Amino acid sequence: MGRDEWLARFCERIGLEPPTKDEVVALLDLAASAAHASERTAAPLACWVAGRSDRTLAELQEIAKEVAPAPAD
Repeated sequence: MGRDEWLARFCERIGLEPPTKDEVVALLDLAASAAHASERTAAPLACWVAGRSDRTLAELQEIAKEVAPAPAD
């Protein structure tokens, strides 16, 4: 089963619309920011927190970039 089919089924079972293609990209970008800036397990947790937030995905991505440590010279 592919990602989109799994998400569609999961969302149907919990009574929500699945994420749009743009939302999927934004969520995966947020997850990547979290995973690359810290432990990989931060990715799903950041997405869970994002789902509870009233902020837009664009706002959350900007905040995630601010939280990331500066690259070493």
